[in-house]
Amino acid sequence: MRIAVYSAKPYDREFLDAENKNRNFELSYFEDPLTIETVSYTGDFEAVCVFVNDHLDRDVIAKLAENNVKLIALRCAGFNNVDLAAARDHAIKVVRVPAYSPYAVAEHALALIMTLNRKTHRSFNRVREGNFSLNGLIGFDLNGKTVGVIGTGKIGQIFSKIMLGFGCTVLAYDPYPNKELIQAGVDYVSLDILYKRSDIISLQCPLTPDTHHLINQKALDQMKEGVMLINTSRGGLIDTKVLVGALKKGKIGHLGIDVYEQEEAIFFKDLSDQIVQDDLIMRLISFPNVLITAHQAFFTNTAMQNIASTTLGNIEAFQKGQFVNEVNVDRLAS
Repeated sequence: MRIAVYSAKPYDREFLDAENKNRNFELSYFEDPLTIETVSYTGDFEAVCVFVNDHLDRDVIAKLAENNVKLIALRCAGFNNVDLAAARDHAIKVVRVPAYSPYAVAEHALALIMTLNRKTHRSFNRVREGNFSLNGLIGFDLNGKTVGVIGTGKIGQIFSKIMLGFGCTVLAYDPYPNKELIQAGVDYVSLDILYKRSDIISLQCPLTPDTHHLINQKALDQMKEGVMLINTSRGGLIDTKVLVGALKKGKIGHLGIDVYEQEEAIFFKDLSDQIVQDDLIMRLISFPNVLITAHQAFFTNTAMQNIASTTLGNIEAFQKGQFVNEVNVDRLAS
């Protein structure tokens, strides 16, 4: 089976090639993302393998169908970048990697919290310059703080348990409360209560039409002054323009994000010798209490191995007429 792998970085090739040794798929790698301009590459392929910032709208999917592509294999958990209705209409199956290493993402959320709180990144830079002053580096004890977790799927569950281990009070919001977390001491509450009571808020929910700009002006108005906000899920959960205003006013005391609303134009690229044209992210970078990582929360050896294994396993199952880890718009709607 011939597979076009889009948004392919050297590390993608390394892990996919290692996993493919016993499968013998014909993998062709393209560093370009899948867009209407690059969909023409798929003329000789039966499947495309895509990542978070590939753009599969109705026009792209129509072109895939014209080229007789039968399968879209996502090597990620999220699928908000795929027009699932269009895929159904063109009889193209969509599969994903529902879980690769939830520990990786949950642990990265903790890393953002700890770094922002104890300012280790700033201390590191100071010491390298011979500055051993502690001025401006004071943090707070996590023990006893209230942490709000929005979304308690696999990542949210692990993150909640980590924060319980720090002695935090954990509040959670999810349409489907987890009994194990309740038994562990997590208190499920409404979003309004979570916003009002939390010292730290971590977003661990998927991006859907219902959660788009979940963190908006109304939500921010309900939060504590100086709240810490963490997002390792999807950039579109936060209205970035409103966020900048909240940072300027001090409403947001610390911001840690591994995702960004307009990240597809800049993330996974080396722009160090260019002028970044995105004014919003440059504004965010200018704040001393903002920490941005470039969608690396998933990026561990374990996660990459699992992504490669599950992705190629999904494709192998498709060849056999089985639809493992399928994302189906009709099933989602029901």
